Amino acid sequence: MKTKRVRYVWIPIIIILIVVPFGFYYVNWSKSGSGAGLYSHQWLPDAVFSYWNPDRFYQSVESVTGIFKGEECVSCHQAVTPGIVKDWRKSRHSQAQTTVYCSDCHGNDHQNLHLPTPKVCGDCHVTQHTDFNDERRYGFPGHALAMERALDAKHFVDKPKAEVTACLQCHSVATKCDSCHSRHRFNAAEARRPEACITCHSGPPHPDDETYFNSAHGQIYLKEGDTWDWSKPLKKGNYPAPTCAYCHMDEGKHQVTDKSIWKFGIKQVNPLTSGNEVKRDKWVKLCSDCHESDWARQQLSGMDAERKRAWKKLYAAEDILKGLRDEKQLYPLARQRPPYPGDSEDALMQWERIGFFEGQASAFYNVSPIERDYFEMWYFDNLAAYKGSAHGDPGFVRKGHAGMDAALVNIRRNADVLRALADAEKKVGIKRKDDSIWKQGEYTDHNRGHN
Repeated sequence: MKTKRVRYVWIPIIIILIVVPFGFYYVNWSKSGSGAGLYSHQWLPDAVFSYWNPDRFYQSVESVTGIFKGEECVSCHQAVTPGIVKDWRKSRHSQAQTTVYCSDCHGNDHQNLHLPTPKVCGDCHVTQHTDFNDERRYGFPGHALAMERALDAKHFVDKPKAEVTACLQCHSVATKCDSCHSRHRFNAAEARRPEACITCHSGPPHPDDETYFNSAHGQIYLKEGDTWDWSKPLKKGNYPAPTCAYCHMDEGKHQVTDKSIWKFGIKQVNPLTSGNEVKRDKWVKLCSDCHESDWARQQLSGMDAERKRAWKKLYAAEDILKGLRDEKQLYPLARQRPPYPGDSEDALMQWERIGFFEGQASAFYNVSPIERDYFEMWYFDNLAAYKGSAHGDPGFVRKGHAGMDAALVNIRRNADVLRALADAEKKVGIKRKDDSIWKQGEYTDHNRGHN
């Protein structure tokens, strides 16, 4: 009996020893294709992607050959690209005791020039680069993982390239520094202004711009911001009201995820864990630059309550959808939908993904109408309410919750319609066809042929 038990212990160990190395091998193989990300064998980026992910795809022009010194680069480019040279001359790179020339960031071999990546910038800006990479410890959402997370998502591979390119332009914040710092001038004062952030932090899933500008902080900025001295560091007393960078980048620290208690609203969390209490203390300390600490704690508790209300509504909708899924009332069913690239059309394990933990983030397309209603409730209304709560915009909180309330009513009504329709079909003997009409179509066929 004892011998048998010893054998049973070895079975899971042997399985782990086989599965884990195979998993690493498979991931590495998946990323070894000519495209990018986990689906690099199925998806090729458009040419402009070389600017979003230069380390992997950028190729230097071949029209000019030779090895050049920095002074020679400036001499030639002030005629070819005078705007770039003009910006560089205004930069600290140009005015440093040891001048930082074009060749220091781009290389000096014109046939093998490269675009500066965070790693290149990090050779000199070590602290900023280290802080930036430290974001990875906190997982996604975050700047450092933005590109990787996008490319490894199935729905990015399945969308039209033009649409994906628009997404990756912002997700490229992980692979180049000029998302926040304008090229060649690299002025920290520019990056401190809210406009540097809202270039990407805008739109329905992340209305950071609207909620900030609607807040008391944003209103002060809109009225007085042009008169502030943006050359000052992001420290207490230097600014009359906080901006994105002031709150999220403590004194300029390039690590913006170490205070994210609620994971930006995309999934439910316990805000009272010991780790989140540490983050809460960081917020209170920051807010105490201008407010009483008790007031700051009250605001954070208000967010806890708002998130609790939001998730109660979201889970109510999820329960309805999961009930319909169990009754097979979602149409088309998962197996009737076009599979994502890399997925088998005949896979045994196919189900309608409902909720964040089932991978709903990839359920942008090819879903039934009622699922799309929930997706928009979660991705748009919920996140709008969260952003309003986080940035001090009660109007957006009301708007987001009103949207969730309306969506929940609509989902309940449509669920009743689906069930009534199923009962009526059953009574008259109509059987739903397991057809495949959803697997073809102009949109689907185009993406299959052009990704």
